[in-house]
Amino acid sequence: MNNAISNILRFLLVLLAQIFVFRHTHLFGCVSINIFLLALLMLPFEVPRWVQYLIAFATGFLIDIFNVTYGINASACTLIMFVRPYLVVALNGRKTDDIVDKPLPGVKDFRWLLAYTVILVFIQQFAAIIIETFTFQHFWKTLLVILGNTILTSTVILCCEYLFVPVKKRN
Repeated sequence: MNNAISNILRFLLVLLAQIFVFRHTHLFGCVSINIFLLALLMLPFEVPRWVQYLIAFATGFLIDIFNVTYGINASACTLIMFVRPYLVVALNGRKTDDIVDKPLPGVKDFRWLLAYTVILVFIQQFAAIIIETFTFQHFWKTLLVILGNTILTSTVILCCEYLFVPVKKRN
């Protein structure tokens, strides 16, 4: 029960940080930090998929309400929850039914966390920004914004994971 409470508190803290702080933070006028993805990326693997989809949709929908983006983040967050099990299989080389680990420092090594975070953040950013712009007229500028958001968001997420999650080494 303690694990569930800590997950809920982390989820609420990350959402509040996104809504009240990071929503107003823009680098060079177009690159932003989406720290709310940390709550989705750190969900334990043993949570049922349908619950993951509901959590992802609700998280994205809450962010959409405050950003007035009309479902863009809800769809992009649901997409990364759909892709997540397949990515974990690709990174681990085994089925997700066998996986009981959590995507946390100390449980997974840095390279695994880096690949996991960057790929899922890139997918979310790509989906959200392509849906938002809905044109290929300024493709290179859009791609630069996607890459900038991915790099900045992934860096902040990894820093938060290593700063605030106690690292427990496996025996």
